[in-house]
Amino acid sequence: MRYKMIKLIILFLMIFTPVYSQQKNNPELVEEFMDMGFGIFIHWSMDSQLGSVISHSMVGASEKYLDKYINELPKTFYPDKFDPDEWARLFKVAGAEYVVFTTKHHNGFCMWDTKTTDFNIMNTPYGKDITGMLVKSLRKYGLKTGFYFSPEDFHFLYKRGTLISRKRAMSQITENKELLEYDKKQVAELVEKYSPIDIFFFDSFKKGPIVQYVHSLDPKIIVTRGEMATPEQKIPDGPMPGPWETCMTMGTQWQYKPTNENYKSGTEIIEKLIEIRAKGGNFLLNVGPKPNGEIPIEQEERLREVGLWMFVNEEAIKNVRLVPYKINEGKIWFTQYQKENAVYAFYTGQKDWFKGMRRSLLMESIRATEKTTVSTLGQNDLVVEYWPANNPETRFIQQKNILEVSVSRAHRLYNNKIWPNPVVVKLTDVEFVEK
Repeated sequence: MRYKMIKLIILFLMIFTPVYSQQKNNPELVEEFMDMGFGIFIHWSMDSQLGSVISHSMVGASEKYLDKYINELPKTFYPDKFDPDEWARLFKVAGAEYVVFTTKHHNGFCMWDTKTTDFNIMNTPYGKDITGMLVKSLRKYGLKTGFYFSPEDFHFLYKRGTLISRKRAMSQITENKELLEYDKKQVAELVEKYSPIDIFFFDSFKKGPIVQYVHSLDPKIIVTRGEMATPEQKIPDGPMPGPWETCMTMGTQWQYKPTNENYKSGTEIIEKLIEIRAKGGNFLLNVGPKPNGEIPIEQEERLREVGLWMFVNEEAIKNVRLVPYKINEGKIWFTQYQKENAVYAFYTGQKDWFKGMRRSLLMESIRATEKTTVSTLGQNDLVVEYWPANNPETRFIQQKNILEVSVSRAHRLYNNKIWPNPVVVKLTDVEFVEK
């Protein structure tokens, strides 16, 4: 029913040109979005063959460079190793709930079967609708579907002899009406072909008209960039008003970078996820596939490390919100799940925690009550493998102003019995101490 209604709306909007009222994200759907907590961003286009920055090398480029870029690169783009099911399985195992794919970046190259331009994936040796294939696989594995779309379009400017830039008037849909109509046709095509779409991420300096247009096509679509704060490559100093989402690379570049790359460790990525969730945001972690369609092994390794941690601790990341007071406990972060009156304490910065070793969390911001319970996520607190005499029970003592929680690392997750990543303690029925 939703799909048929969308087709009728698109047909109406193509015949008439209404004045759009200011529409916003559906508040209930925004709450569902914030519950998800963790998503995967995919930056991938035909210039991944060069290992360059995605799209931006076109700005300031010579005519010769642009001619080769637009006319030659599509001829050699052949991602024969692209396996959308394998991607979706990996993202699912990593603990992600949604995926945002670059349908069109600033270069204007469309990664779907479009009738709006010949500059698209169908006019490559590969010749298959990558977007459609990926959407099908994401839904197969229960992942929400998001589309990145750039209203700015360097190919559009190039074909009209307009200087390629980002901040000049003709690059923005608010000043270039022909570009706006072109983008609207593409967005309508995406919505009609792949509905239901859950998320749109619009990347442009001035995007208001296209944001309102997608709301008019389908009010159930959540717009992230364009409707909420989306810090890029950084985490805010504290909670932000309203919903927000940080997007970040594993290395230094959004698209595949074959050499000279410097990757964050798995632990760094996990701790960024924790900090973002503790501050009330979502984390959109980027991958940059190789030109042949494979996800680089360095990125897969980090996703699997995140996946192991999430397999143990995801209840502290999903369906949670920030705690009600500004809390500073150094290396300890907090989230809360109000339905169970549960608080999760993330003990970060703890290197080489050996199996059977005890460590203590000292907290001044929360206080135990007569009903308080504590447990360490992932372990049963009953036994340490091979050490039957060892008591691994998670326990606590409320001193005058300090709650001390003693944790034994009893769960063997690595063969060498050492765990480098944050441990999460679940506390129920505690009180917050406002400072």
